[in-house]
Amino acid sequence: MKVLKQISDLIDELNEKVGIFVSWITGVLVLIIVFDVIMRYAFNETFVFVQELEWHVFSFIFLVGAGYTLKHDQHVRVDVFYQAMNQRKKAIVNIAGTLLLLIPGCFIVLKSTIPWTVTAFEIMETSPDPGGIPMRFILKSFVPIGFFLVFLQGISMLITSMSQLIETKANQPKC
Repeated sequence: MKVLKQISDLIDELNEKVGIFVSWITGVLVLIIVFDVIMRYAFNETFVFVQELEWHVFSFIFLVGAGYTLKHDQHVRVDVFYQAMNQRKKAIVNIAGTLLLLIPGCFIVLKSTIPWTVTAFEIMETSPDPGGIPMRFILKSFVPIGFFLVFLQGISMLITSMSQLIETKANQPKC
């Protein structure tokens, strides 16, 4: 179990560092939006490049920051029943959810987006809009990267939940 805990810690550390980096990129997004708003309303000028850059940077934040969000248990969840559960039941729900939904879901997305991303790199995909971002293929690479980080965090979550399940079982009074 010690090796699994080390793997879990490495994954957690990776997603923590990625999340901190992504939080700084959020500040960059704010600056891009402020620039766009000033140009639009003060100078009646807009640039396709800047508009595309806004959603490219937002997509990066959303995709690459998802593993960090999962690590900190800040993802969307219906907590009506979960919040009232004890640690053992939460661990069981987390194990089941990770094995039945999260890992297969990530696998499906990775299996379908890796070829799509490779093709985008092969053709050096660009924006179809005049004045748009010339390197759209880079944005597409963040889809599999983001889901891979979520997949890794799911593995960490699985290890942590199994450890919690083992600990709660060991701490139960013997009859």
